[in-house]
Amino acid sequence: MKNVNKKAVCIISGGMDSALSATIAKNEGYEIIALHFNYGQRTQQKELEAFRKIAKKLECIESYEIDLDFFKQIGASALIDNSLEVPTGGIEEGIPITYVPFRNGIFISIATAIAEKHGAEALYIGVVEEDSSGYPDCRDTYIKSMEQSINLGTKDETKLAIKMPLVHMKKSEIVSKAIELGVPLEDTWSCYKNEDRACGVCDSCRLRLNGFKVAGVSDPLEYE
Repeated sequence: MKNVNKKAVCIISGGMDSALSATIAKNEGYEIIALHFNYGQRTQQKELEAFRKIAKKLECIESYEIDLDFFKQIGASALIDNSLEVPTGGIEEGIPITYVPFRNGIFISIATAIAEKHGAEALYIGVVEEDSSGYPDCRDTYIKSMEQSINLGTKDETKLAIKMPLVHMKKSEIVSKAIELGVPLEDTWSCYKNEDRACGVCDSCRLRLNGFKVAGVSDPLEYE
């Protein structure tokens, strides 16, 4: 008999990808434990607002907002170090300066602790490999290896699957799927730079806008 109370921890940044990933988890019959990280990112307040709206719509059974102030101390990324400029000239080759060192590894580790506490079966993360900005911690192979490691480092009865339903999707497919599943895209936030109106020129805005364009629908967000 299927466990009707299966739980999933969903890492939700407030962006379109993680909102869709968590919605897929809900549609797959999981009770949702929503997890968000404040790590000193430029658009921290806007992302937190977006997360709260998404978590409310998902009717989550638990919600965690974790503060990670050490990222600012490490720096090395334009998302968290104000002395570095967020690039606006289009997506470049190699790992971009907006990459935050080992961010997803740290997020997954904390999510695992929460999953173990609640007896969750799955951990959902909205990583996108093909259409992302080239972050090494968004790769399919990396996430699979993390799944193996966390199950080696937790209790025997903890059997946690890391699910990444969007990993091989294009941004336009994500837009279409989000609309199909009723994800409130007007409540999501993708911009790396601004908290009022999206800049439209950072890597994340460019990927989002192109996704909507290819999908043939208009983005409900307001842009500069």
